[in-house]
Amino acid sequence: MSEYEPVPFLDLKAHNEPLRASLRQVMEGVVASQRFVMGPELEAFELEIARYLGCRHAIGVSSGTDALLVSLMALEIGPCDEVITTPFSFFAAAGCIARVGAKPVFVDIDPLTYNLDAGLVNAAVTERTRAILPVHLFGQPCDMTALMQVAARHGLPVIEDAAQAIGARTDQGMVGGLGTLGCLSFFPSKNLGCFGDGGLVLTQDDALAERVRVLRVHGAKPKYFHRHVGGNFRLDAIQAAILRVKLPHLEQWTQGRRRNAACYDAWFREASLPGELLRTPARTTAGHVYNQYVIRTARRDALRAHLGARRIGSEIYYPKPLHLQECFAGLGYRAGILPKAEEAALQVLALPIFPELTQAQIRRVVDSVLAFLSSEHPARSRDAT
Repeated sequence: MSEYEPVPFLDLKAHNEPLRASLRQVMEGVVASQRFVMGPELEAFELEIARYLGCRHAIGVSSGTDALLVSLMALEIGPCDEVITTPFSFFAAAGCIARVGAKPVFVDIDPLTYNLDAGLVNAAVTERTRAILPVHLFGQPCDMTALMQVAARHGLPVIEDAAQAIGARTDQGMVGGLGTLGCLSFFPSKNLGCFGDGGLVLTQDDALAERVRVLRVHGAKPKYFHRHVGGNFRLDAIQAAILRVKLPHLEQWTQGRRRNAACYDAWFREASLPGELLRTPARTTAGHVYNQYVIRTARRDALRAHLGARRIGSEIYYPKPLHLQECFAGLGYRAGILPKAEEAALQVLALPIFPELTQAQIRRVVDSVLAFLSSEHPARSRDAT
């Protein structure tokens, strides 16, 4: 492809266009039914996605963030409680812990996977710990075997944030259904995205499922009779209908992401750059679904500027770890206390990975990255000539 042709970070038009007719048909069906909030489309979607994920209960909610929030509420976590989580993730997990009045306790990450380091979790448990909240970051499953062992030792529930990892498999099953509760997001950029906000709570526990269902409608059962204070966490029927159309294509899209990741891996490997100059994603399990393809380099910001000048999209996930965010200053964390997360925040860069990406586009991205990094590594530049 031309060196001037842009490579977008994400191309939702290319992703959704092949399904335009089917999507329009189901949306028009919702309009004709006038059942806009919850209703039969949501019920059907919940059954279909529960079957796909191998989970007893799937409860549609208004966003991935609200899935986390209602899960914490269902476990009655609140003031004076602590929840162990990762400092290197999207804000929602730690933010929801704080919103229910609990204290997020941050444990450093595994520098290879960027996930919560399961080996450090046990030491963080105190008498106030009420749950462990790991995030399956970038589509790679956490070490759930080790985390569940720690949880069992202390009698703690585990809330999985699987917002970036729908369909990611482990030896124990798909993520989201392995812990006490699991949370998914259907934000448009996710591997399975709707046309706005949407989320899902997963659980194998009948009583917890019923509690989540009640909490998502302001804690009312029956209507207008409230035993609990819940919230408006309902999933719209149009979003459920859209997701029903898209769900059967998810496995194909996942294979596209894995294929693209394999191309990146192979072409970067051919360059034989030293690890301190470029690190590609570690794939610790075959179940990785690559919501993001994240490389590491000490020259991250300059590389991103280089790619931007060549009209190649990229994103930084995440530029500042959660324990150093201003809103959490009162927790007492200081720079240097969680070094692996802090180093990752300075070095990670996500490259385009969406399933419709062509090999020519991937080749252009790889060549542009290598052109920049080779100029930073004179020995390699001499070898190349």
